[in-house]
Order: sequence, then C-alpha cells, then structure tokens
Amino acid sequence: MADIKVPELAESISEGTIAQWLKKKGDQVQKGEYIVELETDKVNVEIISDYDGVLTDLLAEEGDTVKVGETIAVVSEAGSTDSEEKSNGGQKAETGKQAESPDESAASSEAPSEGSHSDKASESQDKEAADGVSERIIASPAARKLAREKGIDLSQVHSKDPLGRVRKQDVDSYKAGQTVEQKTEVKKPDNVKQTVPVNSEDSKSVERIRMSRRRQTIANRLVEVQQTAAMLTTFNEVDMTAVMELRKKWKDRFYEENDVRLGFMSFFTKAVVAALKKTPYLNAEIQGDEIVLKKFYDIGVAVAADEGLVVPVIRDADRKNFAEIERDINELAEKARTNKLSLKDLQGGTFTITNGGVFGSLLSTPIINGPQVGILGMHTIQLRPVAIDKERMENRPMMYIALSYDHRIVDGKEAVTFLKRIKDLMEDPESLLLQG
Repeated sequence: MADIKVPELAESISEGTIAQWLKKKGDQVQKGEYIVELETDKVNVEIISDYDGVLTDLLAEEGDTVKVGETIAVVSEAGSTDSEEKSNGGQKAETGKQAESPDESAASSEAPSEGSHSDKASESQDKEAADGVSERIIASPAARKLAREKGIDLSQVHSKDPLGRVRKQDVDSYKAGQTVEQKTEVKKPDNVKQTVPVNSEDSKSVERIRMSRRRQTIANRLVEVQQTAAMLTTFNEVDMTAVMELRKKWKDRFYEENDVRLGFMSFFTKAVVAALKKTPYLNAEIQGDEIVLKKFYDIGVAVAADEGLVVPVIRDADRKNFAEIERDINELAEKARTNKLSLKDLQGGTFTITNGGVFGSLLSTPIINGPQVGILGMHTIQLRPVAIDKERMENRPMMYIALSYDHRIVDGKEAVTFLKRIKDLMEDPESLLLQG
C-alpha cells in the first residue's frame, strides 16, 4: 500500500479543497498520472500519483478541505497482480467446468455455479472499466469546474482542441447549444430546492452558487485590507495624446522587431518604476513596527480571470525594456485565462497596477493588494475638452488615474508627488527612455 498525500504547495498555502477526483476508487493508475484536482487560495493544481497500482481508497470527498501532508488516497501497488490472478483463477475454473461429465453438467445447470457468478462478476467489472475509461475525459481544470457548476457531462461536450482536451470554451459552447427543454430538465431538481418564497403573495427563484476557495480568499483579503490599512485615494488625469502618437508612429516597426504589440501597460509600468524610485515608501510594506523598504521592483498586474481576480508579477521590471515587459504581460495574461498560473507567478509583488479602463471604467478607487501599500488604477481614455491656454480649447484623449495608498507610512505629499510624476512621464513618453 502507498499513500497519496497533499504535496507542499507554497509557504503561504497550508491547505486546499478537493475540487474534482479525476480517478475513481478501483481505477488503475500509473506513476505520474493525474488523480485529483486541488483548489487553493491562488491557483488550481492537479496532484499526480507517485506509484503504479490500483486506487483502493479515497479518504476525502469533493468539497472537503485538506491540509498539506494529509493522506487523501491509497494506492495498492500489488493491485494489478491480484486482479490478474483472480482473472486467471476464473479462467481455470471455467476450463474445469467444461471438462465435467454430462451428468455433472446437467446438475450444475439446475443450480447457479461459482463459475457463472464469476462470469457475471467479470462482465460487471468489464462494464465498470469501460465506464471508467469513458469518464476519464481530458479536460482543463477550468472546464471541469464550469461543467460541475452547470451540471454538464464532460463526455457529452465536443472538443475543438486537436488533442481532444476539453477546454472552458467548449463547455460554454455546449451550454449555449442546449435546447430549452434540456436546460429545464437538468436544472429542475436544483430549482425546486433553490426556490425561496419572498412573501405570501409572490415568490421568486434564486440560484445559490458556492463561492470558490479563491473567491473566498479574495473577499477575506480585501476586507482585511480595508479594516487594517489607513487607505486613502488621490486622483489626477493624463493627456494621452503624446503616448498615442508615439505608439502610432512605432507600433508596426516595434511588432516586426519584437513579435509583440506595443500597448499602454509597458509605458505605465516604466513610469511606475521611475516614480517609485522617487517615492520609495510606496515600494514598501509594514512588518510589525518596522517599515521594509524594497530595493527591487516586481510589479503586479491585475488580471480579471474567470476564476476570479489574480495579480501575476512582472519580475525586475526596472531591468526590462518595453518589449520584454509587453511579452511578460501577454504571457501572464494568457496563463491566467487558461488557468495555468503557478504560485511563483503570483508571489512577491511590491506594487500593483490595475486597469479598469479595459471594461469602460471612467473612475474608481482601487483597493490595495496587501501587504503592499500602494496600487495605481488606470481608467478608460475619453475625449474631453481641455484648455490649452487662455484662448484655446481642444478635445484631447484624457485618462483619469488613481493612487490608493496606506496612509500609515505614505503621506499625502508622497502620494501626490508619485501621481504627478506618472502624469509628467506619460505626457512626455520619450523621457521614459532616460529612466534607468
């Protein structure tokens, strides 16, 4: 017998939730094969078997919380040998039965023999094995989670992937293609349970969705930040004319030379690094009664993934050029969309940038990503009339920017200086080339 235990995940993660068993009790497993999907505070991970054999016992059910080092399954390494011996024994018994005399055969036909039971058991095992094969669908964690939430059988979902792997988009497409009758039939039992009477004269149905572990973690941390930090937000606006003209001038050549498109995020990332060097207390954190000033610049970029908001980190942003930053952003965003972010991708940021403008947000007050003490919020670009001088007005592409900061260690002067520095650099983007 060999135990399958929850592996070490990260220093800050001590437990997780069983999201989906990829193997059933009694299934044959091979070393290196995925057997269970574990949902943690930050990412979903699939745990593999370190042994060959039969999965003889599952010690935790889907939805259970398990700790690092806890045994969640048992693999019998001799399971395959035992099954082969039983199979051979059944074959020998059947051969012996055929060699019996006619009288013995007639007698045995009147009462069920052990051989017949063996045949039925063998047929049952074959059927269960076939069912197990059909249920072991290759699918991404995000697809499995969505299928569980929507009550969709993954074996019925058509995959567009060349390798046959079911992805979240396939599950969405399947849901969209269902008829009204199918949806009603699938959801009817749940709706009966979930119907909540509003008053005696009228009633409305509601749908209860269990919060994912990541969503619970996000909620708890955001509330914790608001309760423990002296959070304050200051605003400014940026004339994006110069940046947009520079992008228009260089975007084609930039793409040809770097195979990546030039976006706004690389400009803002470079500007943030330059501003942090002028206001170091925004690149810090509080530990007890000490302020830890960080001399490195790992900039987190908030990404709205289907599983919830994640903040992957661009390492050593001060040492990277525009192309390297854009490439990192694209790779991290793609990992977030496909649920392939590792714990390393999410740890250790010193400052965060969030861009609500991609969804049309005109103005907001972002919440600090603790234990950091500052976050920059970008917003949508909007044409607004701007006074050029006393005589002239022009319509310019303007963006509101917001800095939320922890007033315990960052004073208003530093916060305003930081945001004004961002404004100046973005309105004169060529000066970013001089920033080390």
